[in-house]
Amino acid sequence: MSVYSMTGYATGQSQAPSADSASTVVPLTLGIEIRSVNSRFLDLSFRLSDELRPAEPALRESISARIKRGKVDVRAWLEGRPEAGWRTPTLSDLQKIVAVQDQVISWMPQARPLSVAETLQALGKAQPAASHLVAPLTALAEQLAQDLMDARQREGARLVAMLLDRVKQLRALAADAQPLIPKLVEQQRLRFLERWQEALGVGHADASMAAAQDRALSEATSYAIRIDVAEELTRLQSHLDEIERLLDKGGEVGKRLEFFMQELHREANTLGSKSSSLELTRISVDMKVLIEQMREQVQNLE
Repeated sequence: MSVYSMTGYATGQSQAPSADSASTVVPLTLGIEIRSVNSRFLDLSFRLSDELRPAEPALRESISARIKRGKVDVRAWLEGRPEAGWRTPTLSDLQKIVAVQDQVISWMPQARPLSVAETLQALGKAQPAASHLVAPLTALAEQLAQDLMDARQREGARLVAMLLDRVKQLRALAADAQPLIPKLVEQQRLRFLERWQEALGVGHADASMAAAQDRALSEATSYAIRIDVAEELTRLQSHLDEIERLLDKGGEVGKRLEFFMQELHREANTLGSKSSSLELTRISVDMKVLIEQMREQVQNLE
C-alpha cells in the first residue's frame, strides 16, 4: 500500500450544456481547482460561484470519499454563461414593493417614489438554474480528486525515500556510538584507581590499598551504570525497525510516525545527557538533526 503526502494540486475543465430560456443549448465551461496541504484532520473548504453553490453537498461527499486527511481548498467556476438579465416581476412582487414604498413615504414625506430601474434592481437579476450542472461538476471533481491523490502518492514516495535514508544514517550513528561505551567505562575505571592510589600513597598498608581499590571499583561501576546508553541504543534501533515496517506497510501512517519521532528524540536526548565524551555528544547532536528533518517531513504524510 502506498504512502500519501498531504500536499498536492490538481486543476481541470470540462464542457457542460446550459439550457437558456429558449431551450437552446449553449456550451459552457466548468472549471475546478483543488489544493491540499497538511492538517491534523480533513478540513474541506469551498469557493464556488453563485450558480454552482447547489453542487457543494455532492462535491463534499465525493471528495471526502477519496481524501482522508489534509486541509483541502476547492474552487469551482463557470465560464461562457450568458449575462443574467432582469427577471420579470410578478404582481405579488410589485405589491410588496409598493407597500414598502408607501410606508417609507408615510414616515419620510420628502422621499421620492422608486423609478423603474430602482424597482428592477430591488427585485434582483434572474439567476439561471444550475441543477443540471451538479452531475457534470461532480464528475469533474471525482476525476480531479483522483489526480490529486496521484500527485500526493508521488510526493509520498519521495518522502518515504527521504525518511528511509535518514533511518539508515541514524543506524550508522548508533553503530558508531555502540563501541564507545565500554572504552569510556574502562578509561574511567583506570582513572578512579589512579586517583585512589595517589590519595593513599604508596606507603599505606596492603589492607588499606585493597579497601581503596574496592571502593574505586565500586565508584567505577556506579559511573558505568550512569553512562551506559546500551538501553537507549536498543530502544532507538527498535523504533527505527518499526518506522521501516510502517513505511513498508503504507496507508495512513502519518500520526503513528509522529509518535515515533517523539520517541526517537527522547532517546537521542538521553544519549546526550549521559555523554561523557565529545564524540558521543557529537553523535547525539547529529541524531537530533536527522530526527528533526524526519519530523518536518512526517507532518506532511497522511
